[in-house]
Amino acid sequence: MSGSSTVSYTARASAEHHAADLVGAPDAIISRPDAIDDATPGTLTFLRSPKFAAKWAASPATAALLTRDLSQIAGEPGQGRALLYVRNVDDAMARALDLFAPAPPPLTPTRHPTAVIDPSATIHASATIGPYCVIAQGAVVAAHAHLVAQVYLGPHATVGQHSTLHPGVRVLDRCVIGDRCILHPGVCIGADGFGYRATDSGPAKVPHIGNVVLGNDVEVGANACIDRAKFSSTTIGHGTKIDNLVQIGHNCRIGRGCIICGHTGVAGSVILGDGVVLGGNVGIADNVEIGPGAMLTGNTSATNDLPGGGVYMGIPATPIREARRNYVAFRNLAKSISEIKRRLGSPDGPTLSL
Repeated sequence: MSGSSTVSYTARASAEHHAADLVGAPDAIISRPDAIDDATPGTLTFLRSPKFAAKWAASPATAALLTRDLSQIAGEPGQGRALLYVRNVDDAMARALDLFAPAPPPLTPTRHPTAVIDPSATIHASATIGPYCVIAQGAVVAAHAHLVAQVYLGPHATVGQHSTLHPGVRVLDRCVIGDRCILHPGVCIGADGFGYRATDSGPAKVPHIGNVVLGNDVEVGANACIDRAKFSSTTIGHGTKIDNLVQIGHNCRIGRGCIICGHTGVAGSVILGDGVVLGGNVGIADNVEIGPGAMLTGNTSATNDLPGGGVYMGIPATPIREARRNYVAFRNLAKSISEIKRRLGSPDGPTLSL
């Protein structure tokens, strides 16, 4: 991690924060989190696996978070150092980052003089409107919302309380952003769906007169696009997190608490149940329904409905155990065919009759 932290903690205080069992020097000073390969004195590092635990003895790091099953590999903490034993290293790491994260600058509710705001727009007195924002007629910005810079809100668009729209976000007409949402730079909410009908003179555009509705606590990564519905709404459920460069097509219904990783493309009218996880570069064909809690690994393509609760991979999406067996068989396919041909050509081998 580049730069230096503005805060520091003793190993004892860090152990209390993480409800960890402390072994070693309780007064060791921790001033920054980082990976073990980049650690320096004062670093709190994270030992997720035997591979990283084996590096602890030679590391200059001051403290490490790890689980008890790695204690023999990591060994003793060493002079002036500490080991913090936790139940889940990833959870503890996230909590450590909260400790060291710089505090956001305080917001002063203001309307920057370069912002263009239609007189009919409704902006709460506690909202912050940054430089070069454009807010069209009838748009609504709720309490403590923050439009950082160069944000466009179309006619009658709505931004909920405590939501943050980073530079270059576009929320087009009649679209709704819930409370406590985070939209990263370049997000586009409410562009037309990709719909055309064939005519004698070529593709004719199908009107898309619906909108997009984001629930509360939704986060959308940089340059992601969520298309408006042909009619009714494209909806994103409460708490869903969408990575950079994701495409969500028209009339999709995305459930609560879903995770959608980068470069994923979701075609029109797809339904994702609550808690669905889509790995990177996943593709889902139009009108497919994925059941609650399903997980699709990276590069998977779903062309048919998939039941909830399963883990799927491959093209087309297949239950992961079956897909792995198929993959092993495919890797050996050329060798298997050669062996079959050899046996067919042998006097003692099987015969092939047509």
